[in-house]
This record gives sequence, C-alpha cells and structure tokens, in this order.
Amino acid sequence: MKRMKKSEDDIKKAVKEHYRRSVTPKTSCCGAHGESSPAPTGDRITEAAGYTAGDRAGLPDGIPSFGCGNPVAFANVGEGDVVLDLGSGPGLDLILAARKVGPQGKVIGIDMTPEMVEASRKNLEKAEVKNAEVRVGEMEDMPVADGEVDWIISNCVINLSPDKGKVFAEAYRVLKPGGRMIISDLVTKDLPAEVRSDMRAWVGCIAGALEEEEFVRLVRQAGFKDVAILAKSVFGETSSELSVIDSCCCGSGTDTCEQPGGDLSGKVASILLHARKPA
Repeated sequence: MKRMKKSEDDIKKAVKEHYRRSVTPKTSCCGAHGESSPAPTGDRITEAAGYTAGDRAGLPDGIPSFGCGNPVAFANVGEGDVVLDLGSGPGLDLILAARKVGPQGKVIGIDMTPEMVEASRKNLEKAEVKNAEVRVGEMEDMPVADGEVDWIISNCVINLSPDKGKVFAEAYRVLKPGGRMIISDLVTKDLPAEVRSDMRAWVGCIAGALEEEEFVRLVRQAGFKDVAILAKSVFGETSSELSVIDSCCCGSGTDTCEQPGGDLSGKVASILLHARKPA
C-alpha cells in the first residue's frame, strides 16, 4: 500500500510539472503522432478538438485546447446552471460554459497546477467573463461543497488521475440530485505494458487511460445512472475526429510525443460519456 501511495504521488508530481511547463504550450492533444514538424497552434488546435468557429469567436488569442473533444457542445447546460470543469486548464471550456449559463449562472474550474490556474484567471479576464472562478485543487478531493453543481464537464483530464474511482465518487458528491456529468476522455484496449509503465505516457494522457469497460464500471460504481457512451473515435480507424489524439501530447512539446510501444492504432479511443446522478 505504501508503494502505491508513492507511485500516485510520483504521477501527480510529474503531471503537475508537465502542465506547469505547458502554460504557454506549443501543442495539445492535436497533431500527428511522432511528427517532428511544429505542432499546430491557435485556431488549428481548437478546430481539431471539435470547437466550431462560433465557439472560437471572442476567445483570447492563443488560448489552447489540451483536450480530446468539446464536452460543452454536448451538455444541455441552461441559463442559471452551475457548471464544474474538472482540470480546467487554461480556461477554454470555462469561457464556453460561462456563455451558456449566463449572468445568473456560475462556472467553477478546478486545477491542481497553480500556474495553470493563474493562466486561466488571466484568460477569463481577457474574455471579460464575470461568472466564473477557478480553484486550486485535485479531482480526488474537490474543493466543492456537497450538491453545489448542476453539471460536471471534463476534457481529457480524468485519465491523468491515479485514482479514477475516487474522482467519480467526488463527482457524485458535488452534483445536485438529478445533476449530470459529460466527459471527453481517452480509453484504451490492450495497451502494451511498456506504455503503461512509462511516465511520459502518463503525462501524455495514454498510460493512465482505462479500458472502456472499466471506465464505465467505475462511473456506475460511484452511483451514476443513465451511463452511456455518446460518441467514440478510435485512433487509426478514422481521421477527422482522431486528429485530436494522434499526438498523445496533451500540451507537451513535440519532443515527448513519441510514446514507447510503437504503433498505437486501434488501442486508444476518444469517448464522450454521459451520466446522471439520481434525483
């Protein structure tokens, strides 16, 4: 048990350091796997991750997506709702959610990297968002009150947690009865052992990704109902949607894009999952 705790601490330390250095990123989870040419930036990143021109309008210049989807687009968030973004990063999804909930609503972001929280706060200020706040904290111990939020969104972040079961239990706790969760994340199938054990693949969003069945099982185990995969794109089987996971970078520079284990085609997928807390 002590060894596992140390391993979890090592993972969190590596992830935090990685994202601290990625506050001004050159890439995200977009781009070509193993590509040595410069990674796309700006609109090319957000477009590849599923953000429309309308989504991108009015965003601060250069704000990146570290995600593998656009969960806000699929959340039926209404005016006056309270939305929680797990691992809110530089604030892209916070801004989009804030637009949906309106002045009577509220958006809360949590991120465990202080430098990322500061970057997010600056981006919210640039976007003149008044109905959002960002808190320093971890997904496994959310700085959020019981039943505080109507919606939870998350974009390619839960894979970075060494204790997904605790993340989902916390998500269940902070949602209001009847509240909903919609998550974009990565899942795997028969991932090579050398990838699972490599810290570069952890910070690159791959090694910590669960197999789809286990991901769904843990969500249900936390108490959620109506658990469903709304969309799925498998690396190597499609092209347009899968550009969001081709590089496995998640905000890293291209020098860390080459994961151990060779070709991961067919072994990694981007999913969009919906779940509901019973009323």
